[in-house]
Amino acid sequence: MAAVPQMRSVVVWGVLIAGLLGLSLKLLSLQVIQSAELREKAQQQQRSQEQKATSRRSIVDRQGHFLAVDQPRFTLYAHPILFKRPMPEIASALSSILGIPANQLIQRFSEGPTGIQIQYSVPEDAARRIQTLSIDGLELNAYQERIYPQEDLVSEVVGYVNMERVGQSGIEAAYENILERSSEWVEVTRTGEGDILPNQGLTPLLNMDALQLQLTLDTRLQRVSRLALSEQMKQYQAKRGTVIVMDASDGSILSLVQYPSFDANTYWKADLGLLKNWAITDLYEPGSTFKPINVAIALEADAIEPDDQFYDPGQIYIGEWPIQNYDFDANGGRGVSSLTDIIKYSSNVAMVRVVQQMKPEVFYDWLENLGLSSLMGIDLPGETASYLKPKEHFVNIAVEPAVVSFGQGLSLTPLKLAQLHATLANGGFLVTPHVVKGLRDVQGQLHYTPSIEPPRRVFSQETTEAVLAMMEAVVDGGSGKAAHIPNYRVAGKTGTAQKAYAGGGYYESAKITSFVGILPDGPYVVVAVVDEPKGAGAFGGTVSAPIVKSVMEALIPMEKIPPSTHQPNE
Repeated sequence: MAAVPQMRSVVVWGVLIAGLLGLSLKLLSLQVIQSAELREKAQQQQRSQEQKATSRRSIVDRQGHFLAVDQPRFTLYAHPILFKRPMPEIASALSSILGIPANQLIQRFSEGPTGIQIQYSVPEDAARRIQTLSIDGLELNAYQERIYPQEDLVSEVVGYVNMERVGQSGIEAAYENILERSSEWVEVTRTGEGDILPNQGLTPLLNMDALQLQLTLDTRLQRVSRLALSEQMKQYQAKRGTVIVMDASDGSILSLVQYPSFDANTYWKADLGLLKNWAITDLYEPGSTFKPINVAIALEADAIEPDDQFYDPGQIYIGEWPIQNYDFDANGGRGVSSLTDIIKYSSNVAMVRVVQQMKPEVFYDWLENLGLSSLMGIDLPGETASYLKPKEHFVNIAVEPAVVSFGQGLSLTPLKLAQLHATLANGGFLVTPHVVKGLRDVQGQLHYTPSIEPPRRVFSQETTEAVLAMMEAVVDGGSGKAAHIPNYRVAGKTGTAQKAYAGGGYYESAKITSFVGILPDGPYVVVAVVDEPKGAGAFGGTVSAPIVKSVMEALIPMEKIPPSTHQPNE
């Protein structure tokens, strides 16, 4: 009988030894033979490739002030099925960070077992505080939110991006390929439950570099322009207005505002008409502000001389079409007038006589040479080319060149008007308007500059100096006196034009007032155009000239322009 227990003991020990031997062999296999393979599998489970939340490059003004910038944001999701703490405890911890009552959070947690969106647009600091709570079942997904710190100050130029972060207007659309960085992937480490480890969950998933797209705009000048424009518009109950400040030496735009505008942060709330930059999209007849350009054309074409005089009866007929000066009913004709008188007192009749010294086809070719049937090539989307009637029509119908002589019968944008007057300010060169300086790093070093057409000479220095002297008389004692600045040369021209409608003809009472101011010692051009100001006293000299003066008074110290060496009345 004793042999049976002994046999049972042998069997038990045999089984134990066999089991231990098998376990040892398995451990040997796992730790030695298969260790490399298993280590690779573990690393694959712990590490994964995640796409970075791509950061769009910032846009800054010429002083480095932010106009558009990406800020990290996070969406917080809850997966209650993975909670290892009581819901009230989790809700209490999140409540102080998110500013959401704890009872509301508990209610949200009850909506399902997983994938519950708790809050969108969580700031980065709040996301980090949530992450330090180390609560299982909470998920933070990173993304970038486009912010426009200047709100509505530069929206007409900078533009905006849609919900898919694609530029829809302005620089955001025109420079989409430069502003949008390419997507990148980054390797992150996860826990056994699949959560990204806390110290790797935020910054590594944000794709950023230090390059910024710098514009030529100056937000200081932009604010001055906006304020001056809005005050005049309110006084005269105008429909809309725009102000442009251009460095005439190279075409860079220091200010381009329109009022009313829109806040790019909430673009979807704006009226659709405000989302376009009408200073480059909408055409209008420039009226008398075009007269100095026509005088320059006639001088350059050798059709007239600077000291020529013309008889101004106050009213003439071109065929069956009557043409008269704006003040004919009050003052009649002005008699013999110099070119300076013609510009100073804005004589329509005398301007007709000036352009009649040229053959119509010569006049037309000059208009085309100045780009009045083509695009300027500004680095903003939506530009509309100026409109000239067909050459055959212009040449064979005598009234056409006659009305163009005083700025009717053709149409252009406010920016085109600024470009044309820049030729007078800079000594005769047609420059390409632009708002982008280049792509720079935080030290200010440029890594990219846009390709811009070089300046093209269209007028001689002698021609532009002669016309500028005539325009200085407008500010010194003519209709542009409101733009006079003591101790500084200011050339200018007023314009009060009937507003044309699409089908042909003009509105009875609607008009557009404008003023072009030139600081020859810059040289800078400032244009103010106000659409449909109301009141009997609404003219270019009363509505638009004061705007230009305010802007120039701010521009002078900004650009350190010294007082002029001679005054207009010397």
